[in-house]
Amino acid sequence: MSSFLESRELRKQYKEVREYVKIGPIFLTRYEKARIVGARALQLSYGAPMLIEKPKEVIDPIKIAKLELKARILPLTIRREYPHGEYQDIPINKLILKKD
Repeated sequence: MSSFLESRELRKQYKEVREYVKIGPIFLTRYEKARIVGARALQLSYGAPMLIEKPKEVIDPIKIAKLELKARILPLTIRREYPHGEYQDIPINKLILKKD
């Protein structure tokens, strides 16, 4: 029964995201995720403030950046473009994160 409810919620979420995202997949691609985590880790290593409460045992900026992305609190935008120049700016909070 719970899997049925979960699948209904997922379908509803996919439909909402598809209405917003017109260019590309409704998921955050692995390349976009790598770019976001890398850029955020660089910011953290240069002393940018953390946006989450850091667990005591975590000191790696890449792990902290992944935690921030998973918490969906990064105020970043992805620009997806067509070859002819049309583009769409999509906040990363609108995209669906795949479970890794």
